[in-house]
This record gives sequence, C-alpha cells and structure tokens, in this order.
Amino acid sequence: MFGRRQLLTGAAALAASRFIAAAQAAPANRAPRLTHDPFALGVASGEPASDGFVLWTRAVGLTEDVRLGYEIASNENFRTIIRSGRIDAPVGRGGAAHLEVRGLPSGRPYFYRFHFGDAVSRVGRAATVAVNPERLRLALTSCQHWEHGWFSAYRDMVEQDVDAVLQVGDYIYEKSFGSGPNVRAFGTPDPLTLDDYRARHALYRTDPDLAAAHAAMPFIVALDDHEVENDYAGVHGGVTVDPAAFLRRRTAAWQAYFEHMPLRPSAWRSGGSLQLFRRFRWGKLATVHMLDTRQYRSVQACSDEKRGGHVVWDCDAVVDPGATMLGARQEAWLDDGLARERGIWSLVAQQTLFSRLVLPQGPDARWSDMWDGYEAARHRALGSLGRPTVRNAVVLGGDVHSFWLNNVIADFDDPRSKIVASEVVTSCLASRNGPAALFDGARSRNSHVRYHDNAHAGYALLDIVPERIDVDLRAIASLIDPAARCFSLERRSIEAGRPGFA
Repeated sequence: MFGRRQLLTGAAALAASRFIAAAQAAPANRAPRLTHDPFALGVASGEPASDGFVLWTRAVGLTEDVRLGYEIASNENFRTIIRSGRIDAPVGRGGAAHLEVRGLPSGRPYFYRFHFGDAVSRVGRAATVAVNPERLRLALTSCQHWEHGWFSAYRDMVEQDVDAVLQVGDYIYEKSFGSGPNVRAFGTPDPLTLDDYRARHALYRTDPDLAAAHAAMPFIVALDDHEVENDYAGVHGGVTVDPAAFLRRRTAAWQAYFEHMPLRPSAWRSGGSLQLFRRFRWGKLATVHMLDTRQYRSVQACSDEKRGGHVVWDCDAVVDPGATMLGARQEAWLDDGLARERGIWSLVAQQTLFSRLVLPQGPDARWSDMWDGYEAARHRALGSLGRPTVRNAVVLGGDVHSFWLNNVIADFDDPRSKIVASEVVTSCLASRNGPAALFDGARSRNSHVRYHDNAHAGYALLDIVPERIDVDLRAIASLIDPAARCFSLERRSIEAGRPGFA
C-alpha cells in the first residue's frame, strides 16, 4: 500500500507512469521483464448477477496489445481455482481488461487475481447474487474530489460489509474549485484529451481507500458531469463553447471512464457512446434501475445567455414537454421496466435531486441543472413510478453535495397530494458542501423535504429487508484527517406499503 506522502506529491502524469512496466510487453508466449507493477491501479468488480459479474484491471505502461492471465477461486488462498484463462488488454483501450464471468453458482463469494509475466495483482473479492435474498445492504455515493478530502468513507463501507456500491456520478473531477483546505493536488491542468483523462482516472486509483473498496465490493456505476466537464448536457458543453471541440473532449472522457470502470465490454458502443442505463435484481427483494441523466438530456432551460446550471425565473422552457433528462428510449425503458416490476422495492438510481426545490430566490425560481429544470420529464417519470406494479418506489440521487430525505409527491404544486415514492440523496463523499444560497432553509420552504443537512460529507447506507429500508446517513468526521471515521448523522426508515418519511 502506497503511503499518504507519496499520494500528496503524486501528480497525475506521475501517477500514471511511476508504477508502469519499464520493459515493454513481450509476446504472449514469453514472460516479459518487469521492473514495476503493471497492476498498480488495482482490480475491481461490478455488474453483479445471480450467475456472475464483471472483473476489471488495467495493465499500465504497455505499448502493444497483451493478454493477461486471470484466476477465480472459491477461497482466498486460491487452493480451489474454478476458472482461469487469458483476457485481452488492448493498447487502444489503455491496457484495460473487462472480463465478463457467467455460469457460476448463485449467492457465493469468489476471489480473483490477474497476472502478467511475474507480476500478480492484488486479490479482489466478488460475489454472485442469491436467487432470492432476504436482505441487501447498499452504499449510495457520489462526488469525490481528489483535492478536497481523503476518501476515508470507503473504509467505512468496507467495514459495514456492503453488498454493492451505487456510485451515481462525479467519480472524478476535471477541475479545481472552491476555497478551503486542500489535502492534495491534481498537479496537472484540466484534462482535454484521452491521455489526460486516463491520467486523471489513474491518479484517483492510487488512493488506497478507493482501491481497497474496489477490491472488496462490487461497484455499480453511472457518470454525471464532472467526468467530462461541469454541467454539460448531452451534446451541449457546459464550458467548451465550440461544439466540435466539446464532442472530442466528451468522447475522450467517456472512453477513459469506460477503461477504468468494471463495466461489461458491451457498455462501450461504436461511435463513442456508453450504455449505462441497466437493471440489477436481487430476487424478489429489490430491483435497481440505474439511470443515465447526462448523456441524453436536453440543454438546460433558458441557457441562451448563460451556459450550464443556474437559477432561472419566468422561464417557460422548464415546462417544455419536449425537454428530457433521459431521452425517449431510456424513458420508455424505465416505464417498461417498472410496468413489469417484480421486486418488493423498486430503487431508481440517478444522478441528482429529483424532488421539487423551492429556492430562497422565490417560488418561481429553479435550479436549471436538476429535475426542476425539466418539469415535463419529471411528470413522465412520476407516472412511471406510480405504476400499479410498483409496490415501493425509492429514488436515489447525489450531485448536490448535501444529504436529503424527501417525500416524492404526485403534484409538487399541491403539498397534500399523494406520496408516490421516497427519495434518498447522498452528500458528497469528499468535496465542498452545497451552496448555502440555494439550500439554506430548504425545509421551511418545502414541506416534502423531511431531512436536510448541508454541513457534512459522507454516504448513505441502505439496509433492505422485505418489511422496510433502514437509511443511515453516514458522515465523515473530517475530510482533512486521513484517520477520520464515519458516524451516523441521521437514521430513518421507509416502511413497505407506506412511502415517504415521517
């Protein structure tokens, strides 16, 4: 494990190169001579299913295509190896390997490792989903800024024995921002090219707590804006003005994201797009519908003079029926999935605050980069959440750097309208908190907001059983102390058949 002092001084380019193989890859039938660890960026698992999962690593520092060896065992000491073989790690994908494993018995833990020449990766743990589990423990997380704080909350997730991590966006940050103490620095300018974004992701993977979390738990991921640039919307840049330059930047960022995430190989599509909306089932207990609210969304309402998210007033575009957060195909996919729902709990994981948020600037003021800027799209999503097949809907989100527990109601203009779903929004895992100018006094203006905290970072822990979901908002005691621990900031429960929070 690399020391904190090394991480503090490790700039992105250095992090991407200091652990590489000094001697380049030999053909597959000859063992290469290695002087550094090609697996320094670790291992990861994701896409959990009843018969398998996806395993990931990235062999750094190679200049030609290679094949990595892998082993999957039923015990940590690898005395009983049940699968082994080789997988391609193409240079065109930065040496990334995405191994999709299928055909394993359900409900069991497995251990895996990769090797290349004499180098062997750390051991990772993965697990198949039980056919009909009685309980499920999920961690909901987003927004981890390298400079703003240590990623110590991941240690708490490992200690809490989480079954899966839902990472709903802003896995990396492309820029520095905000005043306050920084614990480390990016050391390079904002990324623009594929190599730039690869280096930024590689830097993140040198964080020991993040690396350990990936090795210990499956991650179910979807990106938001900072994986590319702040507040972009579909094909519209939030910062980059030139459309062609933005699309080049977006394609580079998306490819680097794919190369560093435990996604199915099929997630990367020809033409440079990502397939990120998908479902995960834990038997009859719960279904996670993971959404992508960035790739297909319309440009933010009333953004002609000001790009990206901002407060808008008297803006008719916020109710434009043609505006979308999900795109027509994803909207239909979500509606069809909820119409066919089999789980007791329907968890809709997406990137930002879903509920209406009346702002201090006035009852008509809206923040255009949240669902408030896409009123018709939210109304359509509410219709899908209200399907008779959906017994218990819970919307999960992040992005806003603060904790929220909300009652999702059928008509936000009528506070007495029916509660359709519960909403849990996690704070940032490591970043500055949300803007006080928008969030202070939120509960007094929004009766459906049942809990709000804009002073802590951390994550949300969800314990799911057929009768209820226990929500534990886990706050980190300090972002600048690497030894800081998490504590329970707030505990609430959602009872089956009774949506919302008291």
